[in-house]
Amino acid sequence: MRKFRYGWLLIAVIFLTACGKEERREAATLCKTLSREQVDLAAVNALEKDLLGSTRAWCAGIISNGAGKTKELEENAASAKSLAQSANTVATQLSQVRQTLYDLPLKQEYPQGVRSTFINQIMKRQKMLQEIRMALDASAAGFLEFSRSRSYTGDSYPAAIDKLNSLVSGYSGPDDAIGNAIRDLKVKYTLSDVDLAAKT
Repeated sequence: MRKFRYGWLLIAVIFLTACGKEERREAATLCKTLSREQVDLAAVNALEKDLLGSTRAWCAGIISNGAGKTKELEENAASAKSLAQSANTVATQLSQVRQTLYDLPLKQEYPQGVRSTFINQIMKRQKMLQEIRMALDASAAGFLEFSRSRSYTGDSYPAAIDKLNSLVSGYSGPDDAIGNAIRDLKVKYTLSDVDLAAKT
């Protein structure tokens, strides 16, 4: 009976050790993938920050001075369309990062949790960018509508500008979510540069 119990204990230890090695391997794979994406994501973050800063300044000018007349209306419509296209570009690049992480075959709970947290943060940013793009598209349509109206006097602006201003006014830039995830994985699994250089 005692030998039987020791046998099961040995099997359990071997199983837990194997699971631990697999979890550490997955953590190293995730960490390496995040590190590869870090440079591209830094560029996307800079583009997003520039986009929202430009949009905020543009909105402030329109709210202060109105939408303008004739040529100014056309220029504002073109600016809104260009900003909307930039928002779509940023969202698309974020999708590529998100898809790369989705494609990792992770089965262990902790690496999956780190990935899920990071992906959720990306999705929140994409949702914000989609709302901004929709408000910009609506603004562009509003400027063009004013340009065709004989009753428009030039001292007001499309209603979508207020929504757009509300979306961008409190923006402070994305957190370093990828850096935080890499740090957490390195600390939890004591991953060294040698571990991250090895093939997985």
